[in-house]
Order: sequence, then structure tokens, then C-alpha cells
Amino acid sequence: MDETGVMGLIDELTILIEDAKPSFSNKNLRLVDANQAFEILDEIKEIFPSEFSQSRQIVRERQSLLDDAEAEANRMIEDARSQALTIASEQEIVRISQQQADTIMAEVRELERETRAGAEDYADEVFGHVEQSLDTLLSNVRRCRDRLNANSLSGGVR
Repeated sequence: MDETGVMGLIDELTILIEDAKPSFSNKNLRLVDANQAFEILDEIKEIFPSEFSQSRQIVRERQSLLDDAEAEANRMIEDARSQALTIASEQEIVRISQQQADTIMAEVRELERETRAGAEDYADEVFGHVEQSLDTLLSNVRRCRDRLNANSLSGGVR
């Protein structure tokens, strides 16, 4: 799901509150259709599990890519070493093969480091977005509850 799903629902909830009629006793209190607000909150609750699932899937896919890259690197290193041992009759060939294996290993380690860093940055960005959405949602929910509680403490709607 794209980020407009949750944000759109939060905007819808904000509009519902902003468009609500002010209370007669207090201009800061609004009379909100609770059923409508709860329906929007239920939709938000339905969306979040899919976003968390998508985030976990992305992390799993990135880890799979890292594992595949490491396995390929190990295979390449083993191939290079095997070739070096097979041709080891001359010392110069062995030395060149070792240099190539070292170069490949350095490149693979760098690739693994970059891939891991990229995957971690991406996962952090996704979780940061989810966290920000949750913070906004929680703030809106608290504000709605505070208004509902304030309304019920003041004797309800008259």
C-alpha cells in the first residue's frame, strides 16, 4: 500500500473533526459523529498490518539478496582458489591467482557492505515512515478521545 492510504484516512478524520459543529458551551469542543470516526479508525487499523507485513517482506528479500551475494562470493572465491591450485605448477601463476582471489574477495566484501547498508537504510526509512504515521495517528486518536472525554465531562450534548 502506498503512503496515501493511511495519510488519506488521517486527513479524512481531520476533516471530519474540523467540519464538525462546535459545542454550544465551548468553541474548542466539536460534535463528531463517533460512528464515522470509528469507521475511519477501523480502516486505518486494517491498513497498518499490511504495511508492517510489507516492511518485513522487504527486509526478508534484502536479507535473501545479501545471503545470495555472500554465497556467490564464496563460490567465486572457491572457484578462484580451485583454479589456482590446479594451475599451481608454476609459482607466478599461483601468485597471480591469489591476487585475483584477494581482489574478488575485497570487491565482494565491499558489495556485501554496500548492499547491507542499503538494505538497512531502506528498512530504517520504511520503519521511520511507519513510526511517523503511527505517531500522527496516535496523536489524532488522543485528541479525539480528549475531546470526547471533555464533552462527556461537560454533560454531553444539549
